[in-house]
Amino acid sequence: MTAAARVPRIDLAPYRQGSAQDRADVAAQVDTACRDIGFFTITGHGLPDTMMSDTMATADAFFRLPTSEKLKIRQPAKDISRGYTPLAAEQLSAGLGDSAPPDLKELIDIGPVDVPGGDYYTCAAAGNHFHPNIWPETPTGFRPTMEAYYRAMNGLADTLMDVFALALDLPDGFFTDKLDRNMSALRLICYPEQIAAPEDGQLRSGAHTDYGTLTILAADAAPGGLQARHRSATWVDVPIVQGEFVVNIGDAMQIWTNDIWISTLHRVVNPDRQDGPRARRLSMPFFHQPNYDAIISPLASCLAPGETPKASQITFGDHWMSKWMASRDQL
Repeated sequence: MTAAARVPRIDLAPYRQGSAQDRADVAAQVDTACRDIGFFTITGHGLPDTMMSDTMATADAFFRLPTSEKLKIRQPAKDISRGYTPLAAEQLSAGLGDSAPPDLKELIDIGPVDVPGGDYYTCAAAGNHFHPNIWPETPTGFRPTMEAYYRAMNGLADTLMDVFALALDLPDGFFTDKLDRNMSALRLICYPEQIAAPEDGQLRSGAHTDYGTLTILAADAAPGGLQARHRSATWVDVPIVQGEFVVNIGDAMQIWTNDIWISTLHRVVNPDRQDGPRARRLSMPFFHQPNYDAIISPLASCLAPGETPKASQITFGDHWMSKWMASRDQL
């Protein structure tokens, strides 16, 4: 593997605590990563390791419950991204028109946790983007643990969006009014041990892109992990290191930058069947997503003189819904 085809590791501490030049240096590293592969890992993020490990332990306790217990909070309808989705009930690659078998995972979707109320959140245009979360009764402490983690991830995402603005030579706070009523989502995923062999073409998660601005991922390092597709068409293993987060950009950033930055295809591959019980894997992606009425179209600053935008204007809510429903409608 060439150096260019690796996922870079970026220390955020100089951006958070350093000089203007330190901040510019971090932004330059992020810009390079987003142009080359759309993925990077971060250290120096300022969040305690225990927050990640305690949240993952709580998620693990839920997924070890009997199926009958987990189904008590089952997703209520296809267009409501809340609650529990059982094994093989989603097909992410369908969002790109792929007809592969469903993904070998089970999951919980959690939406915004601090919804102030009012017309914006309840009108017809809001749809189900602010539908109440569906919380399990067990394990004890599940709801406060997940709400605290959601808030921490939302705060970290805001910092990263400030880095993005600097990297793109945009004014400070450029993205704020596009994110201040965001519809971000925390997803808890269990990839169980694969007792039976997968179907042809079936993966833990099929190749897909994420829909929003960026994703912040915490995961364990069990076999059968995350891979990203580099511009060179090489599939690159994404490293998982305790205490670090994986960050990747989503479709909104690719559209806003007119394809200068990449919303990279990624997938979660199957483990070697010899790995046995050790191959059970947990991950917790936080999908940072703009306001549903934010206009997603190429920024003037990302267009060369006379260059034609590569994407048509769309609201983020419409973009999200088309991708989400495709992942469910094939099943």
